Amino acid sequence: MIEYRLDAARSIVYVRPKSALERDDFVKLARAVDPHIEATGGLAGLIIEISAFPGWDSLGAMAAHFRFVRDHHERIRKVAVVTDSPLGAVAERLASHFVSAEIRHFSAGQVEAAKQWILASARP
Repeated sequence: MIEYRLDAARSIVYVRPKSALERDDFVKLARAVDPHIEATGGLAGLIIEISAFPGWDSLGAMAAHFRFVRDHHERIRKVAVVTDSPLGAVAERLASHFVSAEIRHFSAGQVEAAKQWILASARP
């Protein structure tokens, strides 16, 4: 299950996985962000706040996750991974080879710093 919130004024999506990721999580997330992306051309950023990767509840959920990344990565400028898990450093290094977005790891609790990093490039 994923909790998410779109800050349309700043063009940032906040995502917080709470339990094993489900196929519908990505359908709902796409429904929430796609109209904003279509209206504005993209997102300034995505902030993922996570203590540990919860995994997927099925192969269908994993496939939906990969499809979501494939369909959206070129429309998101920056991705901040906020965690103390080793996942953060791995995500920063590994994902940068597969997605267009700039990725940066922040320690747990640094959501505000992540937001400021995303907004710094959004300003003229």
